[in-house]
Amino acid sequence: MGEPVWGRSGLSWLGLPLGGLLAFVVAIVSPWDEARVAPTALESASLHPQASFAALAAEDSAPAPASAEPMPTREGVLRSGQTLGGLLGDLGLAAADVHAAAAASRRWLDPRQLKPGARWAAFYGDRGLTRFDLALEGRGDVRLVRRAESWDASFREYRRETRVRTLSGTLDGALESAIERAGGDAALAFAMADVLQWDLDFNRDLQPGDRFRILFEELWVEGSYHGIGRVLGLTYGHETGRLWEAYRFGADGFYDGEGRPLQKLFLRSPLPYSRITSRFSNRRFHPVLKVFRPHHGVDYGAPTGTPVRVTASGTVTFAGWDGGGGRTVKVRHPNGYQTGYLHLSKFARDVRAGARVRQGDVVGYVGSTGLATAPHLDYRVQRDGRWIDPLALGGVPAEPLSRERLAEFRRVSAAMRESLETGRPYTPAGADASGPVQVAGAAAPVARARQ
Repeated sequence: MGEPVWGRSGLSWLGLPLGGLLAFVVAIVSPWDEARVAPTALESASLHPQASFAALAAEDSAPAPASAEPMPTREGVLRSGQTLGGLLGDLGLAAADVHAAAAASRRWLDPRQLKPGARWAAFYGDRGLTRFDLALEGRGDVRLVRRAESWDASFREYRRETRVRTLSGTLDGALESAIERAGGDAALAFAMADVLQWDLDFNRDLQPGDRFRILFEELWVEGSYHGIGRVLGLTYGHETGRLWEAYRFGADGFYDGEGRPLQKLFLRSPLPYSRITSRFSNRRFHPVLKVFRPHHGVDYGAPTGTPVRVTASGTVTFAGWDGGGGRTVKVRHPNGYQTGYLHLSKFARDVRAGARVRQGDVVGYVGSTGLATAPHLDYRVQRDGRWIDPLALGGVPAEPLSRERLAEFRRVSAAMRESLETGRPYTPAGADASGPVQVAGAAAPVARARQ
């Protein structure tokens, strides 16, 4: 091949201007066909819902080349209760065109699953609406283009990454705030509570000065942060020296540092993250009746509508109105145990007497029905008809690992522990070049999408 030379038109190769040659190559390798859609401003707008196409275009003050993406004539978001067909009709399409365009899009989207807030852009020409783009949050862009008497639909899937990251911090106030100060997503607080729900009560066991370390996945879409993924491992320690460890191991769940299963017969709390407002007592002043009487449960303060989880697997024996307890669910468990969930605002679907429930299933939602002064959950436990303090309830561990699996677990957990302690990247077993991206623990705080 010859050497590139400079001509009047700039750098050329074999007599062809290099700029034109590159444009030709880009046109070949980046076509718009029925399976792929070229990047547009819509993609960014879907990741940053309140950004407009005009604002995004204005960020670049340089003159746009002739082949630049055209600006939409109209743009907006899908309103609550609005359908795709209704929106296309509002944009000026006749009924026959609405039907044809909606039918063409069904390969890429289910119109019944469209959510309010989805961004759209409409482009008009001499014949009215000629193109319509719709952003499916976290998935990609659907494009409808008028072709003579029909409509063609295409889809461009967003580029997704899973990044593995470590985070450490010290508790000083709320756990969510401590995680945010350390550069993480506040949602990690709930993920941690879910992992340690059998051993650590996040309503009463957390103390200022506690140290935490988390190894977890972050989801990124088109280079923008999109949320947390799975927690892989974590440690949580009191200043007293007590340390909780949890390591994800395959599909088997979480285990402590010695390979013992974390799952127990009972969860520590029916609410993953709330506050205790009243404890178990044989003599408590009732705030409504204004008399002293036993309170054989633990009250958890939480907003109305907060999901309530059953703390152990079992059978629902009662779901209805129970006097001062208001809407109540009672569940029978193995070994003579029964749990009760009082003052609910409503029951979960299919929760009725005789229904089977599994540990962690939602059985109802926090309310203030019955004799209650504010929204809260009254959680009660009996064994063989005798009331016991739910906060003193012990648990029976799940099935332990076999000797062979325990040896494998120790190799996996050792790698996680090193990453947690040093902040060095952790590579999950079996990961390759297309797997999770390694992110050192010293990385800068997450750059979140604009809200």
